[in-house]
Amino acid sequence: MDLSYIVTTFLRVGAGLGTTLKLFFITILASLPLGFLITMMMRSGIAPLRWLSKSFVYLMRSTPLVLQLLFIYFGLPYLPYIGHWFSQMGRFTATIWGFVLNYAAYFAEIFRGGLQSIPRGQREAGKALGFSRVQIFFRILLPQLFKRSLLPVSNEVVTLVKDTALVTCIALCDMYYYAKKATSATGSLLPLFLAGAFYLLMNTVVEVVFDRLNKRMDYYRG
Repeated sequence: MDLSYIVTTFLRVGAGLGTTLKLFFITILASLPLGFLITMMMRSGIAPLRWLSKSFVYLMRSTPLVLQLLFIYFGLPYLPYIGHWFSQMGRFTATIWGFVLNYAAYFAEIFRGGLQSIPRGQREAGKALGFSRVQIFFRILLPQLFKRSLLPVSNEVVTLVKDTALVTCIALCDMYYYAKKATSATGSLLPLFLAGAFYLLMNTVVEVVFDRLNKRMDYYRG
């Protein structure tokens, strides 16, 4: 195996790295705030909002992401009345919708669990000190929620890195797509090993970032 073949294979696999990274970062930036919003809706005093948000989370968490991607890209354009709105949707756009909605549901459950794990006495203590509900949330609950949610969020982010490979189900040309294509063309497993090395490197960076965030939050051990 000569050096030129290794370089060529590296370039083939790396051709889809940009798509993989864009999908990863857009999903994180959009799904985290959306998940937090859904958590607030699930805790809302408005019954329809609670029912809608809980139903959404149940649906997203109870069906495979790959089926959600297939439905968004292939199924939405054929829905009556609204299908024409999605008829020109590209593969990457459909992928973004699928990943953001799916991961927002998981993050929403993580945030909801984090809020429920905070002792109720802390809210009562905040009231006794004269804090408003908004002040109690932002000054007392939110910092603890961030700390308590950090580990489960990091687990979901690690899963997200690996889940990006699912986009091949709608023929989006990501890193895994090019690796699989190169393996089929050459009969060598090297492209798949290189793709695996890229995923490993990405998750290593994720682990380092979250480990540092966790250490910075060590001032609070509640």
